[in-house]
Amino acid sequence: MPAPFSSAWRPASWPRVLLTLFLALAAALLCVWLHTPIPWMIGPLLATSVSSMAGAPTESWTPLRNAGQWVIGVALGLYFTPEVGRLVASLWWAIGLGIAWALALGLVFGAWLARLHAGHLAALPAGQLRSTTYFASAIGGASEMTLIAERAGARTDLVAAAHSLRVLLVTVTIPFAMQFWGMRGLDTLPPAIRDVQPAGLALLAGLTLLGALAMQRLGRANPWFMGALVVTMVLTLLGVNLSAVPQGLSNAAQLVIGVSLGVRFTPAFVHTAPRWLASVALGSFCMMALCAGFAWLMSRLTGLHVATLVLGTSPGGIAEMSITAKVLQLGVPVVTAFQVCRLVAVLILAEPFYRWRYRKA
Repeated sequence: MPAPFSSAWRPASWPRVLLTLFLALAAALLCVWLHTPIPWMIGPLLATSVSSMAGAPTESWTPLRNAGQWVIGVALGLYFTPEVGRLVASLWWAIGLGIAWALALGLVFGAWLARLHAGHLAALPAGQLRSTTYFASAIGGASEMTLIAERAGARTDLVAAAHSLRVLLVTVTIPFAMQFWGMRGLDTLPPAIRDVQPAGLALLAGLTLLGALAMQRLGRANPWFMGALVVTMVLTLLGVNLSAVPQGLSNAAQLVIGVSLGVRFTPAFVHTAPRWLASVALGSFCMMALCAGFAWLMSRLTGLHVATLVLGTSPGGIAEMSITAKVLQLGVPVVTAFQVCRLVAVLILAEPFYRWRYRKA
């Protein structure tokens, strides 16, 4: 089964890391040949998750995952030209509605899980059942929600499993749905620069590395992604165009992100409360359907294409949905803005709201 990291910079087994990367590369190339959506992430994600659940010795190396998030943050930040910045700023009210929608959807999902599993998880104290279902349903980052849930005394294994499964299902389902309906190539606002400039790329890498390290030191969520994204956004909004990101580097980043998601699905995951996982899967599909309806309504109000808003409001991970928008050219800046603002809001509000809501319970 996948081995834990022995340290931040030294994996438990270099052969496992290399074999996992080889498997991921083969799966990515197969998906390219099959013309699947976002092949460089979906191929590694599916191959690694299936192999991990089967007990294969897979392993992800943390620095590679961080580097992948760093590269993707830079690539997405290049879309935020001054023109795009004005567009996103004009959508502040829509982004606010998207945040409110995500918070409400998470509360409803949590209440449904609590009611459904009141008997099945009857051995848990009432407070632990409440905190487990609440934080398992909040549409935020898996690692961040698990840490917050631990402080609230929740079953962290169930919380982590719920978020991992939700992100997997959304990441696989929505891109295939977009491809089936022929939704791609809708962007009319490309990145500010398309040419790779070696000197500019080196400078951009240095500046965004400082941003990522600063975010990490401040203890922010997804520091390697958010730090690189924020620095690149600021530079691009100011009209400073240093370099594009090489396509090969972007593909490699997607691959290692797919691997980092896939190794979460260990054999132990399969045996972790099957009924819990089944209900999370059902709830995830229902949330996707509800978000699609919300996206359609928002498209009527904003004039944006419904595909862009489906990605912006979907209950997936920020990097995964933004990568989907980038590869399929479906309104990258809008999707990124919706996903980033929702993530920040959920991370800020989830724990205080829980304490307020259940302070007398």
